[in-house]
Amino acid sequence: MESLNRMALDLVDEALDFAEELAIETHELDNGATVVDFGVEALGGVEAGLLLAEIQSAGLASVASSVADVAGAPRPVVDVTTDHPALALLCSQKAGWEVSVDGFEGLGSGPARALVAEEEEFRRLGYADAFEFAVLAIESDELPGEAVAEHVADLAGVAPNAVFLPTYPTASIVGSVTTAARAAELAVWRAFELGYDPLDVLTASASAPVAPVAADEEAAMARTNDALAYGSRVHLTVESDFDRFDELPSTAREEYGAPFEEVFEAVDWDFYDLSEGVFAPARVAVDVVGGPTYALGEVDEDLLAASFGL
Repeated sequence: MESLNRMALDLVDEALDFAEELAIETHELDNGATVVDFGVEALGGVEAGLLLAEIQSAGLASVASSVADVAGAPRPVVDVTTDHPALALLCSQKAGWEVSVDGFEGLGSGPARALVAEEEEFRRLGYADAFEFAVLAIESDELPGEAVAEHVADLAGVAPNAVFLPTYPTASIVGSVTTAARAAELAVWRAFELGYDPLDVLTASASAPVAPVAADEEAAMARTNDALAYGSRVHLTVESDFDRFDELPSTAREEYGAPFEEVFEAVDWDFYDLSEGVFAPARVAVDVVGGPTYALGEVDEDLLAASFGL
């Protein structure tokens, strides 16, 4: 397999070439690092969000949009398919890098994580990337500066001028689109947490509604997670059976039925006080090759209507 960062860099180059059409903006920092604004000060749009979701999954997932009825109203949905779930979703797309540098706070996803390769999934998979450039997408309502770029460069083992930082806030069109693109990742991550070998997940396909852009970051976090927990649909093809597939969907969690605004408020918006099992897709179907098929979970359109303000 070619370097994840190499494949993502081709997509970053595409974003730079079509920045005007995508309504994004590019900033070169004094240390040579490149920040790509996907919605902090730039507008960004659905196409920008779809491209960023491809960047986050290192080009190993097909990402597209369509329109479907959600709670009685037409809404855009994001469709994602990958034949490389472990690499695309766990080793790249997962938001596993907490960026906290000189007052800047953000959440990093994308293939730069694989250059560091210190998270549990990399140890379990025995995988690490090696490349001279690093691509880290950062979810934040402010643009990163030189200190953040140098922090990423240091951990990833590259020069600061080889760092690319696409950045977007949750409360943006791109934020809503890229979060909707995470439904398959949530299912594969949940299976991994339950003890299933992610290499036994052969394919992953998913769709999820794009939440309306909220007025602030907290409201956006709640809405976009509602879209996943109560509106997403995931299909997995797997190599081997497992006695805990019934724990994959959001219906298996204690908090099911509560909108995420209530879930987050219960812990004073300190996400680290939440169990990771709270983040899960709504409906999951699992095809075991040569074995049974499971249909699990449910969609709650009434809750989505309330969350989306429909």
